[in-house]
Amino acid sequence: MQLSVHRIDADLAMPEYHSSGAIGFDLTARLTTVVPAKGMALVPNNLVVRVPAGYGLFIFSRSSTLKKKGLMVGNGVGVIDQDYCGPEDELMTCFYNPSEKDITIERGERWSQAVLLPAVQPELIEDHKADDHAVRGGFGSTGTS
Repeated sequence: MQLSVHRIDADLAMPEYHSSGAIGFDLTARLTTVVPAKGMALVPNNLVVRVPAGYGLFIFSRSSTLKKKGLMVGNGVGVIDQDYCGPEDELMTCFYNPSEKDITIERGERWSQAVLLPAVQPELIEDHKADDHAVRGGFGSTGTS
């Protein structure tokens, strides 16, 4: 399988997998960006991607980002749909800075990663027989005694 990507700035490296077992490819900051203390900022990742039918592209923090930089992906994970592929649709990572000081992401640094995963779009049908479903006790109730 191939994933069609367009680099906005060709001076920055093509994304790559950094080990033979990696499922995520690293995303590179196109611009130096300051994430303000207790605030969020969008970091442009230098790519426009054409997600193939039947898949979604998901942006996650790299495993070392919180430890080394103190940043978290603002919404937990970024979801890139198949129709987000126009010439202005650059991948961006929304970072949240929970600290008391501003944190800078430098141009060319890698602090997030993208993973291509199969995704289905099922037909949604309304279930008028909700009473027929087993009652399990609500959110977080499994495994309690």
